[in-house]
Amino acid sequence: MEITVENNPAERIDAYLAERLADLSRSRIQTLIRDQFIQVNGRPAKPRDSLKPGDVISIIIPQAVPAEAIPQDIPIDILFEDDDLLVLNKEPGMVVHPAPGNYEGTLVNALLHHCSGKLSGIGGVERPGIVHRLDKDTSGCLVVAKSDVAHQSLVAQFSERNTMEKHYLAITQGVPKPAKDTIFTHIGRHPVNRQKMAVVNPPGGKTAITDYEILYTDPASLTALILCDLHTGRTHQIRVHLHHKGTPLVGDPIYGKPSKSSEQTGRLMLHAWRLKFNHPIHGKPVSFESPIPPEFDQWTSKASLPAATRFLS
Repeated sequence: MEITVENNPAERIDAYLAERLADLSRSRIQTLIRDQFIQVNGRPAKPRDSLKPGDVISIIIPQAVPAEAIPQDIPIDILFEDDDLLVLNKEPGMVVHPAPGNYEGTLVNALLHHCSGKLSGIGGVERPGIVHRLDKDTSGCLVVAKSDVAHQSLVAQFSERNTMEKHYLAITQGVPKPAKDTIFTHIGRHPVNRQKMAVVNPPGGKTAITDYEILYTDPASLTALILCDLHTGRTHQIRVHLHHKGTPLVGDPIYGKPSKSSEQTGRLMLHAWRLKFNHPIHGKPVSFESPIPPEFDQWTSKASLPAATRFLS
């Protein structure tokens, strides 16, 4: 749908459209603007944008979200399962929960089939059992709650980080300096591209802390295998932090850049390798390790990987 501004409106774009589109409330229009479904002259609009005669407003109404995700018989690689939780090895390319453009074929669809609907209901009908998430192109360990008690405990552990440890393997374009460091910033929405995250100045954004350590450097490709330990769980945290250091991840379609290594691996080189937490029912520490994908062999075959019992401090 397109609207061409003909007069000289005094109001901002959300008010302008609310008066002219009877089927859409002002809050709905603001949501569409925030999600970049409304553009002015080919550029994403902002709620406070003013208009002038001749401006062309383009509006896309996204498909409605189904009330409930549908169980689908999709194979998943299960590392551990009991009555209260499930730990799996997520493959790259799989979306965790339904969202615009991805209502089927998600991990939630697969879990509903595998667990016959016996998942924690705290996440709602769209995210049953989902305690945390991995980006679509990230592989590795992910824990799912099958009971509400487990869900509450796991969410608390992810939030407090006292008993939860998450360790990732990543391949960077360029070599981060120094070889071992802690990145401490604030991460928030990118000021221009709202679909990206960025390091922002406080008090904006939220505190984000990542420890990293180089395990191997490939001088031929100017890439590095690094081990990352997350102290916080911000959206795209590792990807944003390494981009901020000038060494984005190989194969990152948002924060990286095309390279020969990206062409060879064909994916975002980020893998949730190890996960440790206290079992939500008996309270004993449990740890899991996801097999390292073969795309990492070029680096891991030459690296000295830490033992499973070794966790960064």
